[in-house]
Amino acid sequence: MASEFETDLTSCPHLAVIFSDENTKTILLDTYRKVATWRVQRSQIAANSAKRRKISFPACRTCSTTMLKPFVCIRCSYLACWHDEHIKDHLDESGHVLCLDVSSGNVYCRDCGDFVYDSNAHRTNIAAFVAAEERSTFFQEARTGSREPFRTWTAAEKEVVALEAASPVPCQARRGLLNLGQTCFMNVILQSFLANPLLRNYFLSDKHNHKLCKAADCTCCELDIVFSEVYSRNPGPYGPASFLATTWRSTELSGYSQQDAHEFFISTLNQIHSTSRGSTAFQCICIIHSTFAGMLQSQVKCERCGNVTTATDPMLDISLELKDKGGSAVGTEMTLLSCLRRYTQPEKLGPNQYSCDKCGKASHEASKRLSILKLPPVLSFQFKRFEHKSGDKSAAHKIEAPVRFPATINMAPFTTLFMKSKERQSDEHGSTDAASFSHLGPETNYEYDLFCVVCHEGQMDNGHYTCFARSHDEWYRYDDDKVTHTSLGECLNSQAYMCFYVKRRLEYKPNTTPSYKIAREAEAIKEKEREREKEAARMREVEDALLATV
Repeated sequence: MASEFETDLTSCPHLAVIFSDENTKTILLDTYRKVATWRVQRSQIAANSAKRRKISFPACRTCSTTMLKPFVCIRCSYLACWHDEHIKDHLDESGHVLCLDVSSGNVYCRDCGDFVYDSNAHRTNIAAFVAAEERSTFFQEARTGSREPFRTWTAAEKEVVALEAASPVPCQARRGLLNLGQTCFMNVILQSFLANPLLRNYFLSDKHNHKLCKAADCTCCELDIVFSEVYSRNPGPYGPASFLATTWRSTELSGYSQQDAHEFFISTLNQIHSTSRGSTAFQCICIIHSTFAGMLQSQVKCERCGNVTTATDPMLDISLELKDKGGSAVGTEMTLLSCLRRYTQPEKLGPNQYSCDKCGKASHEASKRLSILKLPPVLSFQFKRFEHKSGDKSAAHKIEAPVRFPATINMAPFTTLFMKSKERQSDEHGSTDAASFSHLGPETNYEYDLFCVVCHEGQMDNGHYTCFARSHDEWYRYDDDKVTHTSLGECLNSQAYMCFYVKRRLEYKPNTTPSYKIAREAEAIKEKEREREKEAARMREVEDALLATV
């Protein structure tokens, strides 16, 4: 059923003509598929840059220069460079109109003299790229066959009717939050929730409605109210007083004193988890665990006998030290990547810290190493800037050292799968330079984009929290009720306390009925059987009582 929600958008009439003609449309689709296959093959090996270089960049057919950003003519597949405008020369000489940026999939129109957008071209580019990834990521569903193919969402007739009946609400989704008395720690965490795309989609799709929930002191309801207020017509600052009151009643972080933003973040996650749906005896699939939950693996190796003991622990965030194991500041410039390398590097255990099961006695030679067994959709990092010595808060101080962090990060080198592959290749070849890590899959499985940064300004006793958050690819700075437009560069130069990254490509599983639904349906059937048995027993008691009176 056609509707206004399926209208094609285009800024170029020449590109629209191509999609209206079946022959030229077929040529365009074939070009997109070839380009997408090359891009996936280029980025297939996330860990091995040496082997990736074997898939060389193409050369310009005009000047024979190797192109880091190649362009291809959509009509005849002519490859040329953009820097010397050889692709433009080809379009002028051949009379062809459109060319394609191989790196991004963007389309340039000669007649328009600019890069143009077309919703059909955009969908074709994404579909071709995802299809090429699906063909290469066979490892994800090794037991059940190939990876589940991606299907674009198409509104059913019932959904179209509901969308047409809905009235759009104009909002910017950028509202400052009033400081209710040293509550800047709460405001920055709420802004990080509002900028989180998974939480935003969950609450705006009415997965938890505060008007229908009957639970008392429900933190999930309070967050739903915050989303409703921020995405309302009112552009003025909002005071989350009911959220703060619920937090006071539900946690130990009550009172008018300044609190730690990270402690409030973890406490709020636990409260939302306990008041949201999705927790079962099999696994928790609530919105918090679906968004933040990952898995850490701890590996302890006995240096005497080589015995390896592994253990796994759930994680909601990663706390990174800004000092080395001896407690002294790191001499080199600190970055998020260097902190992660220090977090995952082997650590020598002290005497009597580890007892080897194989040796049967305490080992004085053992090493421990952490790695990420399962990456969550949203990664939260905390830099340990506040130090408390011997539990004495008066002796606490803040580490002011700057930490550089990137706008995008590849987490492949810190995963358990990568580390095992690296150790295996090192044992077999003595080097990892020529190792093959093709089973790790495309780089997009490990790439994360920055969307929020929480900053702490000042000292511990008189500090203040602010944050940067991304909204529609624009960056804004939130200082309680004040919201100002800023840039990514300003964000990256800030003194970060917490960083939030979202996965660039979310994983999806085969279209099967979730185990929790099966368990819920089975439990409902058993509950009905128990009710029938109780009713039958009650009827027998009534009949026996009647017979006794007779």
